[in-house]
Amino acid sequence: MNDRSQRAFVLLLLALLMTATRINHFAPVPDASWAVFFLGGLYLRAWTRWAFPLLMALAVVIDWLVISAQGLAFWQHYCVSPGYVALVPAYLALWTGGAWLRGLPQRTTWMTLARGAAVLVVSVALCHLIAQGAFYWSSRSVAEPSVAGWLKNYSDWFAPYLRTTCAYVAAALLVHAGARAAARRAAPRAAAH
Repeated sequence: MNDRSQRAFVLLLLALLMTATRINHFAPVPDASWAVFFLGGLYLRAWTRWAFPLLMALAVVIDWLVISAQGLAFWQHYCVSPGYVALVPAYLALWTGGAWLRGLPQRTTWMTLARGAAVLVVSVALCHLIAQGAFYWSSRSVAEPSVAGWLKNYSDWFAPYLRTTCAYVAAALLVHAGARAAARRAAPRAAAH
């Protein structure tokens, strides 16, 4: 499989993962969108110009379909406010974190993992700051916005979003490592035949 085929396969997997989990943000299987955008930057850095807008459009279409299926107009839903457009820079922060991490020189396994964890936490914190801040300050659902209320809201939701994103990213990296190990084991057998 060449690089282009691998990237296309990764893009397809990320789109399927987001579609399967974004349909209901509070389902037993949590929304993987934040991890999808971080992993997109990590694995699809060379395709950023079109892969990021494609996944962003997919996220909006999924939201629109889910909200429409509830019999609501898009802008009437609790989660949608004028701040909804801030999802573009919020998700771009995740994508940029993954892409930046991909561009760093490889170090020892532990150094790479530590640096990757730090970049992931900072990316999630920035994404959450943008997305949650835009929602909090522009939503009609927040009756009396205040700095104290915003800080409480940010801290209440940060850990769950970070935990979910880290879990999906860790699972993806484990699958990646397993696939690479399997490919390495298969290579000598294929060469022997």
